[in-house]
Amino acid sequence: MTKFKLRLYITGSTPQSHRAIDNLRTICETELPNLYEIEVIDVLEDPEMAESEKILATPTLVKRLPEPVRKIIGDLSDRQKVLLGLDIERLNQREAS
Repeated sequence: MTKFKLRLYITGSTPQSHRAIDNLRTICETELPNLYEIEVIDVLEDPEMAESEKILATPTLVKRLPEPVRKIIGDLSDRQKVLLGLDIERLNQREAS
């Protein structure tokens, strides 16, 4: 199965940034054990990277692989929204059949 490559854009060490990181790690460990890579980009430290991906708000999660590329804005606390955005629900349904 394809490994998920995820990039999470945050702004500094804020409560919202920490919440997004924690929520993402929890979802990945539960739904994609050993099938994901997370890269956290602080836009204060690397604004060029954020600009190149047209990141306008943080936190923003970018699913780079598997395609299609998707973006999810927010602290990732809405688990269903994240699963839908990452196509994990569809992936789980396909494996169950």
